[in-house]
Amino acid sequence: MLLSWLDNAIAFISPEWGVKRAAWRSAYKEIRNYDAGNGSRLNAGWSVSNVSAEMTDRTSREYIRARARDLERNSDIMNSILWARKRNVIGSGFQLQAKTSDEDLNTGLEKLWKKWCKARNCDVTGVQSLNQILRMAVVRKHVDGGILFVKRYTRDGMIPFSLQMIEVDELDTMHMIPGNPKHRVVGGIEYNEYNRPVGYWIRQYQIDGISIADPVYVKSDDVMFYYSKRRPSQIREMSDMAHTITRIRDVNEFVTAVSVKQRIEACLAVFIKKALPVSGIGRTNTPVNDNRVEYDGKRLSPGMIQEMNAGDEIDVVNPTGQSADATSFVKLHQKMIGAGQGISYEATSRDMSETNYSSARQGAIEDELTFMEEEEQILSILDEIYETFVISCVLAGLVSIPQFWENKEDYLSHEWIKMPKKWIDPLKEANATKTAMNFGIKTYKQIAAENGTDWRTQIDDMAEVLEYASEKGIDLGGVLFDGKLNEEKEEQKEYDTAAGGNSNAGDPDAAGADGTDGRQGSGQREG
Repeated sequence: MLLSWLDNAIAFISPEWGVKRAAWRSAYKEIRNYDAGNGSRLNAGWSVSNVSAEMTDRTSREYIRARARDLERNSDIMNSILWARKRNVIGSGFQLQAKTSDEDLNTGLEKLWKKWCKARNCDVTGVQSLNQILRMAVVRKHVDGGILFVKRYTRDGMIPFSLQMIEVDELDTMHMIPGNPKHRVVGGIEYNEYNRPVGYWIRQYQIDGISIADPVYVKSDDVMFYYSKRRPSQIREMSDMAHTITRIRDVNEFVTAVSVKQRIEACLAVFIKKALPVSGIGRTNTPVNDNRVEYDGKRLSPGMIQEMNAGDEIDVVNPTGQSADATSFVKLHQKMIGAGQGISYEATSRDMSETNYSSARQGAIEDELTFMEEEEQILSILDEIYETFVISCVLAGLVSIPQFWENKEDYLSHEWIKMPKKWIDPLKEANATKTAMNFGIKTYKQIAAENGTDWRTQIDDMAEVLEYASEKGIDLGGVLFDGKLNEEKEEQKEYDTAAGGNSNAGDPDAAGADGTDGRQGSGQREG
């Protein structure tokens, strides 16, 4: 801390006063500053700068992407996170539920959608189904930072519409000339004056990976860029694993070092101490007796009996030592890596040894909130794909919709139902669902949607089962509805018997035994 001339003068007259003055000034500076903002010794190596998101990401984007891809190829912890995302965000896919006012049209659109989702129809290369494309997109977003869905209009499938997946590497970052003089091209994307993407310059590759010189311009209306935007000034993707890949690599290096150490400790070596030199006694070069045993190339084997030369001794080298507690180290880092990605340790490690029902349920709820953000993004992509699909079906003549263009929004209405997850404890989950419905916390429609089914379809299925069972003389009401149907039938039977035994039951004007009107009493009984 620099001292002023006044401080120096006071210190010269009275060192005690000078020390107190310096101490109080230092304390004053401490209380008026942030610890994170001071330039003390502990923060001396912390170099930072405030620039736009694009300026921050541009210099590191490709290098981080390359490192993330390397860990994807070689790290089991990296893949455990990617698999957890893929399992929970996409799983077995999303079920379409068309929501037009025409039920026959809804059924027809859902059948056509199911057929289009096959690889030969939805993928321009004919290799991946729609679910496989979505799973790949989720993985590429977390590793590469993003991926591009490009609409292609060809005649190869059932309708003139399919998808082409393009990696972010194919954006031509060297192209600088926009198609419109008022626009500008940054990172292979052309923007208007409001920084809104209007087109993408795609670098072309041959099938063997060799690039072609001239890029292709694709309008933004035909491109869906799937990436996470974290700052208003961010215009390109950044790997979602950027803040955790260094820790993942540290774990890999640690596990490799422990593995090598354990292999060394498992080795057993033997050194032979010679009693006499191999060339004999004295200065002569006379060879020793041919009966001497040579040890070169010898190996230890179980149960072996080996005769040694006279006077030779053995020194056994048996490395000792205990490996560090690798389990606790790896577990700690895996928890930190999962926390950095917003998911629990159990979701990535599949280790449930330290959980019970309550903790597992709470962890699943928190994980679901993280996955819901990814689902929201992927569903917005699916919405646009479905709307383009319906329009293509209309243009191809596969569906006949009168006045489609006048009421397009009504005919494009739809919902997505995600396939349900397995219950942790079926009995507790079923009781909780039953209680929620009995108290009006959830409706039957909501419960059916959580289970990945349409409530109308579920009711129709139950009615069909009950009707078929009734035709066969089997009453399944008690099985399906916890005996409530049987109880209602018994109550109705008892009431009919009681009503038939009353002599005045057939006379609506007769008075009851208590002097009240018979019809009134009957109404109260029914109520």
